[in-house]
Amino acid sequence: MEIQRVAVIIEDDADIRDLLYAVLQQSGFEVFTAPNGSEGVEAVRQHNPTVVTLDLGLPDIDGFEVIRQLRQFSDAYIVMLTARAEELDTLMGLEAGADDYVTKPFRPRELRARISAMLRRPRGEAAAAETPEAGTSSSPLDSPGAPVTGQAPARVSAPVSDAIPGTLAHNGLTLNPGTRTTEIEGTNVELTRTEFDLLQALLEGGRLVRTKTDLVRRLRGEEYDTGSFISDADERTVEVHVGNLRRKLGDDSKAPRWLETVRGVGYRLAPQN
Repeated sequence: MEIQRVAVIIEDDADIRDLLYAVLQQSGFEVFTAPNGSEGVEAVRQHNPTVVTLDLGLPDIDGFEVIRQLRQFSDAYIVMLTARAEELDTLMGLEAGADDYVTKPFRPRELRARISAMLRRPRGEAAAAETPEAGTSSSPLDSPGAPVTGQAPARVSAPVSDAIPGTLAHNGLTLNPGTRTTEIEGTNVELTRTEFDLLQALLEGGRLVRTKTDLVRRLRGEEYDTGSFISDADERTVEVHVGNLRRKLGDDSKAPRWLETVRGVGYRLAPQN
């Protein structure tokens, strides 16, 4: 029997809160709401949601601080809802640990589409149960790196650890898609879901370049180019997540051990040491 997904809404505007409640409930979520940041943090702690929608302009705690607090104990997908159109605010939220953002006023259809794209990515404990045996193909999320031509991606051999079947490894870094864990020479590295998914995509691609557009599609769960619109802001979001990923790995963009920037195009793995 399928367990119902849970969502938490942190929003001080009652009308928007009611709209979000209706949208998420119609999408099959059990929904809990909070009118401010303090109650929102406790609601997330209590209900362990899959998705959190968060208004940045809260009356008590700054929305960026709410994100930082949530990331101390929750791996929920966090979608920022903000009336602030400035890029700086968006980047600050992403750097704090949010996964995506929607600008107010928003269209319910757009919000549902973004959340649906997130849910096509496996959640930690669910991924462990669904991971196929090594060497088999599972889902669109296992699509490998695409060449910069933008054509359908061709399957390439990903670096695989001899220790654990299915584990991707490169220069002392290991990633296990089944347990959703990442280690550097045996030391665990805590990543958000989006950071983990990006790292997995780059490890799968090896030395093939993953364009920013390609990575946006990967995060949306699109195996091929479906013609969906990808904005400069979407690509900038990928840049921020890659920057966060580098910081957590302790990687140097000027002398990379793992993630190499291909200027004006995208990213790929650094050469094997």
